[in-house]
Amino acid sequence: GSRLRYSIPIDSLSFSYEIRTEETAAACAAPPEDGVYIDGFFLDGARWDREKRQLADSRPTVMYDTLPVIHFVPTPHFERSEKDYECPLYKTAVRAGVLSTTGQSTNFVVAVDMPTDRDPDYWVAMGTAMLCALAS
Repeated sequence: GSRLRYSIPIDSLSFSYEIRTEETAAACAAPPEDGVYIDGFFLDGARWDREKRQLADSRPTVMYDTLPVIHFVPTPHFERSEKDYECPLYKTAVRAGVLSTTGQSTNFVVAVDMPTDRDPDYWVAMGTAMLCALAS
């Protein structure tokens, strides 16, 4: 895996994220040189503006939006931009899950940095989250 290729201590490895234009991983011309392309995520509490490539308000009556492919890039000591919204990714739409021994919900996967032209607190207030699946 990537971790071995670079011999990076696992505790210093984090991910940066690139939200691509392709809607499916199969549509990508070639596998990424590093990391992984993942498709099939849903966005709750916002939509992905494919022209501006940033978060936007949900359309009326549309509860969940689909997201294009996201490139998870292993990045040592990644420093996130404070301007991005740290969007939680949950396994299912039942966000609460069970609290694990670490105090994190067992339903929580990772926080994905998403570009926005608003204060990230706006998306926090909207309860914006990414979901792996809509039904459990």
